[in-house]
Amino acid sequence: MFVKNVSFVTSPSLGGSLVVGIYEDGTVGAGADVLGGKIVDEIAQYVRKTSFYGKLFESFSFVSSFGEHNHVLVIGLGKFNAQFSDLDLEKIGAAIYTGVKKLDKKASVAIGDSDIKSNAKMPQLLLAFGSLLKSWDFDKYKPTKNEKVKLSTLEFCTGNVADAEFEFKKYKNIADAVFLARSVVSEPANVINPLSLAAIAEQELAPLGINIKVLDPKVMQDLGMNALLGVAQGSANEPRMAVLSWNGGDASDKPVAFVGKGVTFDSGGISLKPEENMHEMTYDMAGSGVVLGLLKAVALNKLPINVVGIMAMVENMPSGTAQRPGDIVKTMSGKTVEIRSTDAEGRLVLADAIWYVEEKFSPKIIIDIATLTGAIVVALGHEFAGLFTNSDELAKQLIESGDATGEKIWRMPLTEHFDKSINSEVADMLNTSKPSTRGGSITAAQFIKRFIRDVSWAHLDIAGVECTSDEIFVCTNGATGFGVHLLYDFLERMLPIDCVLSSPLLRRSEA
Repeated sequence: MFVKNVSFVTSPSLGGSLVVGIYEDGTVGAGADVLGGKIVDEIAQYVRKTSFYGKLFESFSFVSSFGEHNHVLVIGLGKFNAQFSDLDLEKIGAAIYTGVKKLDKKASVAIGDSDIKSNAKMPQLLLAFGSLLKSWDFDKYKPTKNEKVKLSTLEFCTGNVADAEFEFKKYKNIADAVFLARSVVSEPANVINPLSLAAIAEQELAPLGINIKVLDPKVMQDLGMNALLGVAQGSANEPRMAVLSWNGGDASDKPVAFVGKGVTFDSGGISLKPEENMHEMTYDMAGSGVVLGLLKAVALNKLPINVVGIMAMVENMPSGTAQRPGDIVKTMSGKTVEIRSTDAEGRLVLADAIWYVEEKFSPKIIIDIATLTGAIVVALGHEFAGLFTNSDELAKQLIESGDATGEKIWRMPLTEHFDKSINSEVADMLNTSKPSTRGGSITAAQFIKRFIRDVSWAHLDIAGVECTSDEIFVCTNGATGFGVHLLYDFLERMLPIDCVLSSPLLRRSEA
């Protein structure tokens, strides 16, 4: 579920909940002036009687005894005249949703332009975007749903309703794309498998003008994708690879390619994982979920750029036909891999998928996204994704987008020492490093790097950020959709300024 009705108004509607901002010094935000001086004074007097101090993102609500609203939610705006980032505004919006969702069916937010000091042309757009992102909840399998949530309509006061409604279309499209990624990642493995995920890609993206080609095992075998097929051979569910193409730029422009790991369930194969937390391995297709959501955002907002998305989808299961430790497979590239652990499967899937996109599309940039290693969680926890790249410029661009969207990434090293640790005595390489090397997220990235030719490349290890149980991201508990907004922002920033100025849905507030 999510708030389906987000709108913009000149003044708060009668009834429902009212949201006003207040600073640490007790001053009520100027956006509340539309209510009239008497009501603003009464709100300020009420707040002074409480222990609420206007700390940023904090809120409290009370039953209204004045005006024409049932409840009032006071949201902290921090220090007076403080500078807010876009992410700050989204988090304020998220706090607003959290505060009002159980109060009434409708809420009106009286926080105006003058309350917010930021670079955003219309701060209300980001407040609304944050509220919308926060409102999503995966309640599909809850028989009674979340009956405590009453809110269905959220409106934001602004002096320019027409512009706000128009420009919010872009943010609504991004939110829809994030929700798609969150939804498929949240589904259990008895619902999402390679075949059903490929079908969802066709259903969601084909109507938007994205060209979709789905490779079956026979086609992949003919192409020599033995690394990917080896991971899948123990499962009753056949593998699939969905190739998603958006041709929004000039025909002569090389595309930007995104390759997503899509292990719809990872038991570890013969190298079976421990029972504890194995249920979380339904999330191991999050990379493909990000690619799916990203392409939806690109198509909905009609980005004038060529983009290719690869969803490389397998299920890794133990059986009599499963791949064994000690097996040697020949990848699409012709390079051979000695399998030391069948639980190091994601890099095998990516190796063939990356080689495919290089051969078929000659992209100018390749970014792969994968829940690849537990080691990255040890290194970076649940706040940052790991970034590995062969390009300083690409690293800079991705980090900027990560900081802007709150989907933060941290650059990790790639060195000859770690590369040598995956050399095999009987094949070109091992799929895991020698035990003494450690640095498992780095050696995994080094493995992928061996399949990168002369192209700018980045690998995002999102194993620690694809789901959450705290307030790091603008979402509820569970799947975050981490990467959709980050990579969309990255693509937008690549566009020439004339494209931005000519397209009404692209960064209008900053152009």
